[in-house]
Amino acid sequence: MALQAAAKSLIKKLIFPPSVFAQPKFSLLHCSVATAPRRTYSTLRNKNKGEKSRKQRAELFVKRRTRSERELDGEFLKQYGNESAAHVPVMLGEVLDVFASVPLKSFVDCTLGAGGHSAAIIQAHPEMEFYVGLDVDPVAHQIAQAQLNTALHNNFGQSSAGLQVHTILKNFKNIKDVLHDVDGKHIANGVQGILMDLGMSSMQVNNAERGFSVLSDGPLDMRMNPQASLKAEDILNFWPDAEVGRILRDYGEESNWFALQKKIVRARSSGGLHSTSELVDLIRSSTSWIRGGRQGWIKTATRVFQALRIAVNDELNTLKDSINCCFDSLDSGGRLAVISFHSLEDRIVKQAFLDIINSSQEERNTDSIKLDSYKEKEAWIKQIVQGPNASILTKRPITPSESEERLNPRSRSAKLRVIEKI
Repeated sequence: MALQAAAKSLIKKLIFPPSVFAQPKFSLLHCSVATAPRRTYSTLRNKNKGEKSRKQRAELFVKRRTRSERELDGEFLKQYGNESAAHVPVMLGEVLDVFASVPLKSFVDCTLGAGGHSAAIIQAHPEMEFYVGLDVDPVAHQIAQAQLNTALHNNFGQSSAGLQVHTILKNFKNIKDVLHDVDGKHIANGVQGILMDLGMSSMQVNNAERGFSVLSDGPLDMRMNPQASLKAEDILNFWPDAEVGRILRDYGEESNWFALQKKIVRARSSGGLHSTSELVDLIRSSTSWIRGGRQGWIKTATRVFQALRIAVNDELNTLKDSINCCFDSLDSGGRLAVISFHSLEDRIVKQAFLDIINSSQEERNTDSIKLDSYKEKEAWIKQIVQGPNASILTKRPITPSESEERLNPRSRSAKLRVIEKI
């Protein structure tokens, strides 16, 4: 028996060498098991931190190139802020610099808000004869009117003698009609300065009943103009599934848009969404903290609320049309300044300015001689883009100073672009 077993063992070794039974060094099974790291919460969190760090470094680099060099005067800013409305005008000093060298006999503030920018500009330009302030929000309009009246009569009434002040409850897309109705000569000759501040005012965000706040419970409204018919609630509960998804993807730039779309549509079967807290709860249940940190849901909710607000008020289409209307309303040498607060707005403003000076890249140039003549009197101008009918005075947008960001964190995303009509 022993001899038979030894013979079998010898035959096995001769036919199947030991190397056949050894585990291959690079088998698929071996590679997948031995080299693939475990995807634990810790590794995913570290990966997110690394990606966030790279993004922050890139943003910081861009900020350094565009950041305003103007020192913020806190007392000056406080003078033109509205304490009762908890609103602070963004980049006020930079806006004043934009119009400092322009003889502003006529000026239009397309987004009156609490009146902070307008009050400061009127005081800085005693030569002003004609002023129009537009706002579609009646609450903002009321607050601004009171502030302007106080400023005109108490603070600098002497310098504003003979100034015509018109505050109109209309959207800035109607600027041509407003100028025609108020004073026809200004639609014929043009005005010297126009400001568009596209950000939401603090008084709108802080009022829970308006439905703009992620952190306060209120109705899903989000209308800038309370007389408008469309509300955020209507979009969430009645619009086609694909349209809801498109809004979240295109207007909110939300990567998780499809999952959110499905949850929003599914909520309709149980009565739909009718308050901001219900929408926030849905977002929180759809957002993994691994993707965005423990507060990741706030970022997602902010993007969703932004998307709905843009859709309710048709903000982007209105902006495209209005920039051209505003430029057409300028006199030769007049300037249009636009403050945007998110990338969608800024891209539209940038492209609209380029389209105004002609769309062909070959026809656009940075005129160093003209730049030198500007910089002699206006240090804030760094690079210009010259066209046959206008000069873009901000090849790169101006962003708030570090001191302003510390004082007013809501200003962080602001970008100021300026174009001058030739």
